[in-house]
Amino acid sequence: MRHLRLLLVLPLILLTGGCNLVLLSPAGDVALQQRNLLIASTVLMLLIIIPVMALTIAFAWHYREGNKKAVYDPDFHHSIGLEVVIWSAPLLIIVALGALTWLGTHLLDPYRSVSRISASKPIVSSVGDPMVSGKPLVVQVVALDWKWLFLYPEQGIASLNEVAAPVDRPIEFRITSSSVMNSLFIPALAGQIYAMPGMQTRLNAVINKAGDYEGFSANYSGAGFSHMRFTFKGVDEGDFSAWVDKVKKEGGGLSRADYLKLERPSEKEPVRYYNAVDAGLYDAILNMCVDRAKMCMHDMAAIDARGGGGREGINTVMSLTYDKAVRRGTGKTQQATFVTALCTPADAYGLGNASTVSAAATPRLN
Repeated sequence: MRHLRLLLVLPLILLTGGCNLVLLSPAGDVALQQRNLLIASTVLMLLIIIPVMALTIAFAWHYREGNKKAVYDPDFHHSIGLEVVIWSAPLLIIVALGALTWLGTHLLDPYRSVSRISASKPIVSSVGDPMVSGKPLVVQVVALDWKWLFLYPEQGIASLNEVAAPVDRPIEFRITSSSVMNSLFIPALAGQIYAMPGMQTRLNAVINKAGDYEGFSANYSGAGFSHMRFTFKGVDEGDFSAWVDKVKKEGGGLSRADYLKLERPSEKEPVRYYNAVDAGLYDAILNMCVDRAKMCMHDMAAIDARGGGGREGINTVMSLTYDKAVRRGTGKTQQATFVTALCTPADAYGLGNASTVSAAATPRLN
């Protein structure tokens, strides 16, 4: 009886673990469509799994040794009706699953702009009102060790371990990483998308209910991974404007030098605001050239597209103590090389953007 009571309590314990099933009760339309796709796929598969399991038990019970009514027919080898059922039912399920998967893969592509605010609220084009026209809020995301940096290029602000967005307005996340692969995941908003150094991924979504939701990294990235969490705040348009004003009032500056310090590994960082972000910081992070002495990846690609640097390119490679060990303070020093920029930092400031630097510097290589 003791063991029986424990077995009866076990389902109740399992149910308590599902008190906050955010994946099955999301607050964003994209996550809701993903939830519906998951449920539909599960139901379709159960249409085969449940009958098979039930029939397995039924056949075993019917053909048990003690059942004298069961007919033993060792010469049975074929039944057209049974074959039709066995092959047609799974085939229809596979076709339906394939159609659902194909449609879901394209309609819920994270790179695709959202086509509706919700099932009952399509995006209607209207000039001047971003809430109606469907103009997305652009948020640039950088996965650091072990925290999240969010930059708002239109508002000119940034925040650490907190991101806010208006309800019922499309959001376009542009995502990269500073060192290793991570994964941006806000279960209430949409599915996870990877963040990789030197690359940019995208995630388009919309939040439909105001509230504070948890976000985190869904890809192991080192010792501080379990604390790599942040808060996503879904607010109305007025509260979002107030949040932006709060960031501008309470925040400090975020220059390239500040970013290089922030990039160093740390855990359990408190929420921090920045009211002035260095122009082009996100592009520099993406192209791995926040340190102005280093050549940006797009500049390097432009030189390679024009035939490369030739022998003179040897002079653009310098020995140094690698920055992951020194600048980021992660351990022992290691001798390595990196490709330098083709001008001094002072020249870079004078020439303006990186494309101008490449155009001005390339002729000297030919």
